[in-house]
Amino acid sequence: MRRYNAEISFLPAELAEIKRKMLNWSSRFSISLFLDSNSYKDPNGRYECLLGAGAQKTIRKGDPNVFHDLYALWEEEHDWLFGHLCYDLKNELQSHLSSQHTGHYSFSPLQFFVPQVVCSIAFGTSTLIISSLDADPKRIAQEILDGPEVPETELPVLEFQSIHRQDEYLATISKLKEHIREGDCYEITFCNEAYTRVKDLDPRAVYSHLTTRSPTPFAAFYQDETSSMVCASPERFLQKRGSIIRSQPIKGTVKRSADPEQDAHLKASLKESQKERAENVMIVDLVRNDLAICCETGSVEVEELFGLYTYPNVHQMISTISGKLRKDQTFANALQSCFPMGSMTGAPKHRVMQLIDQYERSRRELFSGSVGYIDPEGDFDFNVIIRSLFYESQSGYLSYQTGGAITWGSDPQSEWEELRLKARAMEGIFL
Repeated sequence: MRRYNAEISFLPAELAEIKRKMLNWSSRFSISLFLDSNSYKDPNGRYECLLGAGAQKTIRKGDPNVFHDLYALWEEEHDWLFGHLCYDLKNELQSHLSSQHTGHYSFSPLQFFVPQVVCSIAFGTSTLIISSLDADPKRIAQEILDGPEVPETELPVLEFQSIHRQDEYLATISKLKEHIREGDCYEITFCNEAYTRVKDLDPRAVYSHLTTRSPTPFAAFYQDETSSMVCASPERFLQKRGSIIRSQPIKGTVKRSADPEQDAHLKASLKESQKERAENVMIVDLVRNDLAICCETGSVEVEELFGLYTYPNVHQMISTISGKLRKDQTFANALQSCFPMGSMTGAPKHRVMQLIDQYERSRRELFSGSVGYIDPEGDFDFNVIIRSLFYESQSGYLSYQTGGAITWGSDPQSEWEELRLKARAMEGIFL
């Protein structure tokens, strides 16, 4: 399919407002995905923001051949693909895995769409690029730029109810530590859902509030049928640039302080924490093993170990692992080799996914899955869906999930406090 392109320049000071207008303009489509770096400097990234809107063609399914079919769609179209991977896609890829809990959202295990319109702003530019299949891209650009100012909409005051109460959460962590003591696993990511119900909520307004409060480099807004996701993720799952596959798992979190001296102390304490470093290196080893499945022998390397990154509410420990994709492997093979991401499972991956379903009380669905894009050249970039809210417009069900990695050295009360620290970013916009 042929695309028609147009470029419109704007003043650097207009960037934030143009992003808001892009997101507002996308509301006319039944499906859209908006990806936003929030101006974080990323030497491996390409886009300040990227929007795919409207579906010209869609693959929506869950079966063992989904990645083969995804690659076949890209090979047929050689066009942009935007979409998601649900955490529960694991059940389709490995028949001995399951999810016993009830879902609340309309997200299929895997969905990708060829967008009718792609809007992008590259890093370091003040140019909005419109790429359209069947409409005048200059007209679309003007519609976005001439759109009304997007006011800050007030959100309702809401109270969330946790699936696990604090005492139940602490007791479960003790049980998980017994599995670790017995050699069943050595790290497991355990999460807790909180939910409420609210009618007529504007998910784009929720996104605006969340990313204003917690701007992050892998933020996303996703709308599909009746379900929406509002995401303020700081974590990259997997990226392909040319032949290089790169993953950047997060393991290690500490709160920020308004006092600069105390904040510096907290950051230093994270860097020196033996527990956090142990959690991080376990996942680094897991990612190295995943990448080794699809990358050339000897090419997998740790580019950065225990990197410290600062966000508005937390400091985080992030490592970067990369490898060179083998010539007999496609981008879809790379995604399948590494999914689901080790930072949201633990290790060994197969056993902890069974334990996650045994001890968690909610279906993860899109949480701890991924959204992202595949470009016409076959490069891609996908995030890890954390720090996210999910909304089902028909039922009014609004929820989020938070958690952390449990190891033998975990203190249950500290794990609960870390969970609550992460939760405040979502709950705080409704106070």
